[in-house]
Amino acid sequence: MSRKKLAVIFPGIGYHKDKPLLYYATKLVKGAGYDVISIEYHDMPEKIKGNETMMKKAVEIAYAQTEEQLKDVECSEYDDVIFIGKSIGTVVLSKWCASEHEINAKQIWYTPVEATFSFPADNVVAFIGDLDPWSDVDVIKEKAEACGIKLFSYPGGDHSLETGNVSVDIKNIHEVMKITEDFIAGRGVVHGDGGTGS
Repeated sequence: MSRKKLAVIFPGIGYHKDKPLLYYATKLVKGAGYDVISIEYHDMPEKIKGNETMMKKAVEIAYAQTEEQLKDVECSEYDDVIFIGKSIGTVVLSKWCASEHEINAKQIWYTPVEATFSFPADNVVAFIGDLDPWSDVDVIKEKAEACGIKLFSYPGGDHSLETGNVSVDIKNIHEVMKITEDFIAGRGVVHGDGGTGS
């Protein structure tokens, strides 16, 4: 009897499921036999970056919309659950998973923000760019280490893990997806040439 597997994709604001990190991660989980649900946000506030009040408001809105979209989903019916988030989506998924529903899910965090670490989480792999303007990257690294979360950091990477050098970006996304694939499959996660793991 085959295992039932579910992957839920939590986008960022403006970084939707068709952008590279989430697009390829979705292809990986589909290829691994997961049912996939892609959360979509709407009517989000503007001018969030650097504004803690607006960030909290955005998380509340995104969280409420996530609750609505997942209200009929019984994660307990699945043998294997994985949550994949980008930016603000990592906050929503960690809150939804840990605080509200106590779901034992693997979590993949692409460019988490500081608020993501407000909720207990384990079985997580995370990725950040050293020049991410949405986060204090040193704080992210400290929080990841304190929580025992494997964090891969990409020199020159912005909030999309992009450096402006197409060749470097392609190499980095290849590495990120290889790490993602290994994590999905339950294989050991190691860092490659582009990112530095901690």
